[in-house]
Amino acid sequence: MAKDVIIALDFSTKEEVFNFLDLFKDEKPFVKIGMELYYAEGPEIVKEIKRRGLKIFLDLKLHDIPTTVMKAMKVLSKLDVDMTNVHAGGTVAMMEAAIKGLTREDGTRPILIAVTQLTSTDQVALENDLFINQPIDKVVMHYALNAKKAGLDGVVCSPLEAGKVHEICGDKFVTVTPGVRFADGDKGDQKRVMTPSEARKIGSDYIVVGRPITQAEDPVAAYRRCVKEFLG
Repeated sequence: MAKDVIIALDFSTKEEVFNFLDLFKDEKPFVKIGMELYYAEGPEIVKEIKRRGLKIFLDLKLHDIPTTVMKAMKVLSKLDVDMTNVHAGGTVAMMEAAIKGLTREDGTRPILIAVTQLTSTDQVALENDLFINQPIDKVVMHYALNAKKAGLDGVVCSPLEAGKVHEICGDKFVTVTPGVRFADGDKGDQKRVMTPSEARKIGSDYIVVGRPITQAEDPVAAYRRCVKEFLG
């Protein structure tokens, strides 16, 4: 299975994005477009980045009734992204509808993954805010199994859970893990974090890294360090 480092383009304007991407002369990194950037610039930012030959994870975390998600995915399927996602909490039926909408007439589609629990969610928030009185790892595994049942390719999960997801869902079930920080870096607002090398050892297939690269003094050097630590 292919493994890669995905850079989270946590910028609010296309000018910031392309100033950052222009730093990369020799690499074509896999990048993530999240809500802030997509809502600020719209579909055109996806098309412009694709024209540069970069792979894109469109991270919009759709969560709505099945019909609405299916129709939204039909629109996203035309953008030629490489990966996109939904919230697993939207139910198996919603995830099945997402696949139906994302699949093009020729049978092709981007990788579709589901968010289990956000990496900013810890056990206290799970119980007090979401009113889920189960251990967080048990909740994550249940959501991962639901995603597999629905036919999705994998899940977004904490790197702390990637190995166990593979155990219960199989080695081919993709794990995409945010919450990755360098050992000497700031954890920020992430509660469940791991270093790139630790994520590799525990079974992450893709790691999503934002501020440790985008806010580094030398982003290209930080990206290369991350790739080296993760891919070995």
